[in-house]
Amino acid sequence: MKYLRLIVRINKPIAEVFEFTTNPTNTAKWIDSVEGEKADAYPPEIGTIYQNWDATGKINEYKVTQYEPSKVFQLDATQQDYKVRYTYTPISDIETELEYYEWSESDQLHAPFMQEILDKLKDVMEAE
Repeated sequence: MKYLRLIVRINKPIAEVFEFTTNPTNTAKWIDSVEGEKADAYPPEIGTIYQNWDATGKINEYKVTQYEPSKVFQLDATQQDYKVRYTYTPISDIETELEYYEWSESDQLHAPFMQEILDKLKDVMEAE
């Protein structure tokens, strides 16, 4: 598989969904494989570096290549051919559609997201 597209609707305003998903302190709350994440700047901007790590200490590093508040947030891996883009669409004042799109230009996706991860994001956000 070279790409994956997943969608979830979250009963929260678009600004809240955007802030939650771009804030590195929240990543481990909804992605079980991530133990922690940090960014060299927050709020992010084009060029911001995010690093996250798993339970074994393996670090993945990403660079922000697209950033439009409440519209799009894209990260490109710095050590491999992998990109992920979050696109935010308001459904109403209190509901947001989040599209998760990940891809590799030259290789297979090694650990593609599952819909359950976005469903957990929805559950975590709607419980707050």
